[in-house]
Amino acid sequence: MSVSTVTKEQFKQFVSALVDSDQSVIGIQAKDDKFAFGELNNADDLRLDYDVSILPPKKYVLPQKETLLSFEVGGDSQTVQNTAPAVLIGVHPYDMIAINQMDELFRQGEYDSHYMNRRNNLTIIACDVVTPSKNVFASSMNTTTAESGFDIMLTDIGDAYVVEAATEKGEALVKQMPGAVEATPDAVSKRNAAREKNETALDQHKLDCKPAFLPKLLEKAYEHPIWEEKARLCYSCGSCNQVCPTCYCFDVQDEVEWDMKSGCRYRAWDGCLLQNFATVAGNHNFRQKRADRFRHRLYRKGKYVPGKIDGEIACVGCGRCITACTSKIANPVEIYNALMTETEIG
Repeated sequence: MSVSTVTKEQFKQFVSALVDSDQSVIGIQAKDDKFAFGELNNADDLRLDYDVSILPPKKYVLPQKETLLSFEVGGDSQTVQNTAPAVLIGVHPYDMIAINQMDELFRQGEYDSHYMNRRNNLTIIACDVVTPSKNVFASSMNTTTAESGFDIMLTDIGDAYVVEAATEKGEALVKQMPGAVEATPDAVSKRNAAREKNETALDQHKLDCKPAFLPKLLEKAYEHPIWEEKARLCYSCGSCNQVCPTCYCFDVQDEVEWDMKSGCRYRAWDGCLLQNFATVAGNHNFRQKRADRFRHRLYRKGKYVPGKIDGEIACVGCGRCITACTSKIANPVEIYNALMTETEIG
């Protein structure tokens, strides 16, 4: 696939044309001193120099609340699918890797058509990080760059962007960019330098082992006292779950309209830190203790999901959980590093 360059003004013209088209365009925008993804109405509002978004862009493939089917009480039901095309602009590499993980998980076993339809109709224009956030540790998780999943990857090289088209959809979009030309060796060199810089800059919390070692570490740490120690300060608020780009748990509910004639089945984000997450029939809760729930979150990231998707760690180093936790106990690096010094590994 191609590697081109466009000036920033030319790219803004391209985004303006997208906004004026009949498809939904979602972009990263400033919200006071924070940043969030939302419907883009003006190319001037797009902020590709942002540090980190409040919520990850996974919400555009797995919405916070999504109707799965509609039904008539005592009658027929009909699947509800969203097949509207959309363009998502400004996804950082670590968030792209998180979406790639979810793609694999939602393809496994019972193929999730609701997720996959949204994903297949989403065009992703990703971008390398320009401004490191205060809690990012993507370097430690090997997620400063992404190799796949996106249609276009942008790299800011000062007065222009290097534009890598990775798919046919991406190639088609590049052809719509005014003034796009083949990237010169100098432009590619500047892109590589920016990425090399990020290998150091995106490491505010340094993991003391390779990510691939975490499953083995956790095999020996199930009864470690750190789970009780941290859980004593846990509010079970689930903030760490809700801002995590790799958390994909959801609850399914039926909702009947006031006329009692029709309704819908929907799913909504859930989180393993919430007190009733593991409550089942008979009001039995098999993770009643906060320490059990706290431990499960870290095991899910470092051991359980890697067992499902070829060893990939379900933490991409975005740092959102660290920022969101009011008790300051959610930092995965801090916990894994403590286990490294206090756990005997055979």
